Amino acid sequence: MSSQIAAHIRRRRTFAIISHPDAGKTTLTEKILLYAGAIHLAGSIKSRRADRHVSSDWMAIERERGISVTSSVLQFPYEGTQCNLLDTPGHADFGEDTYRTLLATDSAIMLLDNAKGIEARTRKLFDVCRLRKIPVVTFVNKCDREGMDPLSLLSSIEQELGIATVPVNWPMRTARGFVGVYDRERREAQLFSGGRHGTEIADETVLADGDPALAELLGDRGLSDLRGALELLDAAGDAFEPARFLAGEQTPVFFGSAATNFGVRPFLRRFVDLAPSPSDRVTRSGALRPAAGAAFSGFVFKIQANMDPSHRDRLAFVRVCSGRFTKGMSVRIPRADKPVRLANAFQVLGRDRVQVEEAFAGDVLGLVDTNRLFRIGDTLSDGEAEPFAAVPRFAPEVFATVRPAEPIRRRHMLDGLRQLAEEGAVQLFQRRDQGPIDPIVAAVGALQLEVLKHRLENEYATAVHIEHIGYSHARWVVGAEAELRRVGGMKVEDDEGRPVVLLQDDWALGWAERQHPEVKFLATSPADQPAQDPRAA
Repeated sequence: MSSQIAAHIRRRRTFAIISHPDAGKTTLTEKILLYAGAIHLAGSIKSRRADRHVSSDWMAIERERGISVTSSVLQFPYEGTQCNLLDTPGHADFGEDTYRTLLATDSAIMLLDNAKGIEARTRKLFDVCRLRKIPVVTFVNKCDREGMDPLSLLSSIEQELGIATVPVNWPMRTARGFVGVYDRERREAQLFSGGRHGTEIADETVLADGDPALAELLGDRGLSDLRGALELLDAAGDAFEPARFLAGEQTPVFFGSAATNFGVRPFLRRFVDLAPSPSDRVTRSGALRPAAGAAFSGFVFKIQANMDPSHRDRLAFVRVCSGRFTKGMSVRIPRADKPVRLANAFQVLGRDRVQVEEAFAGDVLGLVDTNRLFRIGDTLSDGEAEPFAAVPRFAPEVFATVRPAEPIRRRHMLDGLRQLAEEGAVQLFQRRDQGPIDPIVAAVGALQLEVLKHRLENEYATAVHIEHIGYSHARWVVGAEAELRRVGGMKVEDDEGRPVVLLQDDWALGWAERQHPEVKFLATSPADQPAQDPRAA
């Protein structure tokens, strides 16, 4: 049985796409699904009049505003592998959701805009990958438009991110624009022509190096530019070294255009070969190998309510870390110290789902959680596996009170807030030692509060008023009760009843720390150790 489990695990690829907003991440996600055969017609994130919407953006607000505001799980087979693509929001306000999702991946695709290169959000997400030693493959997008010189772009990646680049292919252009890529390993040109507005698979033609048709297509200047670039890369560029790639020291680079589908198929084929199968996971007592015996283990990295609003459902997304899952098996959650039977588990593609009979390390399960048993960060195991490393929370920076537009809807509002807080969409606080007054919500960015308002109105039929309050720091405080009462700021409790103080600015925080050295001011909950904001990495 162990050898069979190991064979299944070797076929798994679990990865995310990281990028700055508007680099084309959701478009590339959709085209990967198209070329994998998971969908038959690619949607468009830009057009509200499109025939269909992108698979990864299934929430109403995502479809209305053309942005991704929550991670989604997309699972599909491709040429003998089982792919688990975890699509993440690009906007910085949803960075906590992205960070949690990256904890569940084994590799990442770094998507760059051909004209803009390394942007702030990309740099921050790359730092998270570096911290976790996640292998990164780079896809330079929008090559159908004018952009940076490819050699200059490679140089900027190396200088700004400190990682060696190895271009796997090279863009080819003529007077009429981007026509294809040259595969450096195969020594062949891959030419493309557009499908119906990029929604269908592009026609491809492969020409061997030296084929007269290639010289005729590119012209003297185009062919000369291609030859010059290839000679320079062969003479001065790094050779691909698998060990350096897996250590996060080297990134293979591909060029293409997700919008036109140019270069997507060759990229996908090579990516599933390059990307590693499931790797060791960190527990509180050491590393856990994915095929260690037959014991099943996994951890909850995401909770999503109302994927089907008509049924008020709730799914807990679990990354399988070792062993084999079977439908109906019983597992233990160390936090709760009680058995749980996993009777309903699904494989998902955006909102669509298929019931799963078995799964292996690297797979992602959507567990039906009607009774709200699971929490983000929970470890599940059918053996004696140690709990996995805690999933930290970001320190919030935006605070507001929430009250229902109609007082009669208060109970519905509170229920919605609790469920969305359990998802990690916001953090929820209540004033200490006071009656049922308006709850306080906290978020990393203001856009999260817009999404909160929209979801309360659309998923819980409760219109609300959100009023910002003048605080920018939340600190969990540890000390004797008499000491805590002397600390300034607003005294609140989190959803577990732990004391928190809200402070107006950096000066107020510094003053409190100096005046009360006997009190610990933690940026994350004591239950989320190590208590470090991952954005500081």
